[in-house]
Amino acid sequence: MPLYSQDQINTIAAKIKAVRFGMFTTMDNDNMLSSRPLTTQQIDNEGNMWFFTSDEAAFTHDLEDHPEVNVSFSNPDENLYVSVTGQAYLLKDRAKARELWSPEVRAWFPGGLDDPHLALIRVKIQTAEYWDASTSKMQQLVQLAKARITGNAPVYMGKHTTICL
Repeated sequence: MPLYSQDQINTIAAKIKAVRFGMFTTMDNDNMLSSRPLTTQQIDNEGNMWFFTSDEAAFTHDLEDHPEVNVSFSNPDENLYVSVTGQAYLLKDRAKARELWSPEVRAWFPGGLDDPHLALIRVKIQTAEYWDASTSKMQQLVQLAKARITGNAPVYMGKHTTICL
């Protein structure tokens, strides 16, 4: 029996579906954090996020010693923010690359699926947190005004949820 819930995975996937890029954060051997934008290609039914990358990208060499990563997503227009943590693995999997391939990826890999540096990153999701303040702007303004008048923190500005897989 899986340790995760398919509903939990579906919730994470639905939250980030409309967000084109995630900020993918890694740690190097000097314990320095660095981030770069990557496009999520898929969240599969096992709770893995998939990304295309080049095996020549400097940060990919850090994954072997420091597989712990964070990928953050934001959609300010929808007041949605998602933070995903997990274990990352650099893979050369042509079958999976073929499954995920799209014309947009060719811009990064002109040699297509035969590009010798084409690689995938699989992130096994461990936890995901999201802040969803999709209440209307007017409701938010009313809450902020009420807080300012009363001196108390706003009562409800959205939903914060943590999902553990």
